[in-house]
Amino acid sequence: MRVLTIIPTYNEIESLPKTLQRLRLAVPDSDVLIADDNSPDGTGAYADEIAAKDPQVHVLHRKGKEGLGAAYIAGFRWGLERDYDILVEMDADGSHKPEQLPLLLAAAESGADLVIGSRWVPGGSVVNWPLHRKILSRGGSTYSRLMLGIGVRDITAGFRAFRRTTLEKLDLSAVESVGYGFQVDMTFRVARLGLRIQEVPITFVEREFGASKMSGNIVFEAIANVTKWGLGARWNKLTRRG
Repeated sequence: MRVLTIIPTYNEIESLPKTLQRLRLAVPDSDVLIADDNSPDGTGAYADEIAAKDPQVHVLHRKGKEGLGAAYIAGFRWGLERDYDILVEMDADGSHKPEQLPLLLAAAESGADLVIGSRWVPGGSVVNWPLHRKILSRGGSTYSRLMLGIGVRDITAGFRAFRRTTLEKLDLSAVESVGYGFQVDMTFRVARLGLRIQEVPITFVEREFGASKMSGNIVFEAIANVTKWGLGARWNKLTRRG
């Protein structure tokens, strides 16, 4: 199967070189798409230099910072147009270990429609996270899981592998989430189609370089959307019964 690993970037000049090197060593058969949101620190220019030397590395230059969700949607469209079979989401900051990507790919090749690298299933873990980050992540996943009626333990996780057939069944133009709520949104859409979602344990490592993109606005957007989707799903069930 042809694999495309999509790495969205915005000011990741310190972390991207090491992440790319590790990825190319860990999964040399995977092509890479760096979706750069016009990083002012030169990340996009660096990506162009690597792409000029490595035919398996590609760069998608975007006009500006439009959010994680928009970058991934653009990457999905790019990959689908070029007939990749499995499309992977992976952070540039080193928090997702490229050495664990084969675990996700094996599950996808075995038939899972969406594979999630999970911190909160047996065998999963986080490294160098303060207690409040753990509480926020686990609490967000628990709230989302209960509100949406989905059994996924790490619904906000960003290390993922989609089969192309899964993405083709989704209306990507209807996905409006731009922050970290994007991961919940995509999971909910896949679950509503009755497709198979599999979680595999990973070790999540706090970023070594740069600053986290997490903000209060992103958290608020995610909570508001999850509440809206959950209440909407319950209302639809009630009206159908009526």
